[in-house]
Amino acid sequence: MPVTDVQHDLDNLTLAITADFAAPVERIWQVYADPRQLEKVWGPPTHPATVVDHDLTPGGRVTYYMTGPEGDKHAGYWLVTAVDEPRSFSFDDGFADLDFNPNPALPVSKNVYTFTAHNGGTRATYVGRYASAEALQQVLDMGIVEGATSAINQIDDLVAS
Repeated sequence: MPVTDVQHDLDNLTLAITADFAAPVERIWQVYADPRQLEKVWGPPTHPATVVDHDLTPGGRVTYYMTGPEGDKHAGYWLVTAVDEPRSFSFDDGFADLDFNPNPALPVSKNVYTFTAHNGGTRATYVGRYASAEALQQVLDMGIVEGATSAINQIDDLVAS
């Protein structure tokens, strides 16, 4: 399994996930840069994603929804704030209604995804920062660690295919 470490810190308002992949940095970058690949790994296997809009450039927006086992849909969006291809990108990640309007009742996180060469493959660090400890606790209670871990663990199969 690629995920090697998960740390949440309510004092610093962060959730950090580390994963190691047996593929070069450029290949891992492609997973996030290509909406058809991204939808194979964004969301846990029980809630596959459909990427609707995908603009991975500073100021760009990515919209998606995940479909649950009962056909229920859950939408979200990214607002891309920085891109350093293929090493990193930053974005605000929020929940949305099915028209992709932000849902102000749920937390928004500021994320930095970083990819570095490591042991012949790639070490990915996924760091999300929340506005408050309550916001971080809310997503922890929603199962973000389990969901993100199962989502990230799908990347190995994708890059091996």
